[in-house]
Amino acid sequence: MTDHPASWRMPTRRQMEKLGSSPAMVRETSPTRAVGPADALPPEYWQAVLEDPRAAASPPRCASGRTLRLSRIPEHILRVGCRRCGRTVEIQKVDAVRLYGPDAVWRDVGQRLLGNTCSQRTGRHEEDGCWPSFDGA
Repeated sequence: MTDHPASWRMPTRRQMEKLGSSPAMVRETSPTRAVGPADALPPEYWQAVLEDPRAAASPPRCASGRTLRLSRIPEHILRVGCRRCGRTVEIQKVDAVRLYGPDAVWRDVGQRLLGNTCSQRTGRHEEDGCWPSFDGA
């Protein structure tokens, strides 16, 4: 441990003024004002968004389709498997719509199908149930 005072690490007032006036430290102000959250975005931004080739593409669908509503899924057979016990449960889309409604989300329906027939019951909420893996939808 050294007995230096804290001031030995700090520049003197004269050194700080010299640093502040150096060309490298002088900040140039922007001629335009920055856009804030309440301000409207410039038209150039919107034009760039519309000209982006991805804007014309169809909306992205998640890899497994598990967030889609049953009425929007194109497949006829819906399949959900369990990563834990290896079981696979299949249901026809018509039956799933009849049982759960056309606006039901496939993720919730698949979880319910696995949960109704789960064979991995430990009694602990954190460990109970199956781990769904959505295939074919």
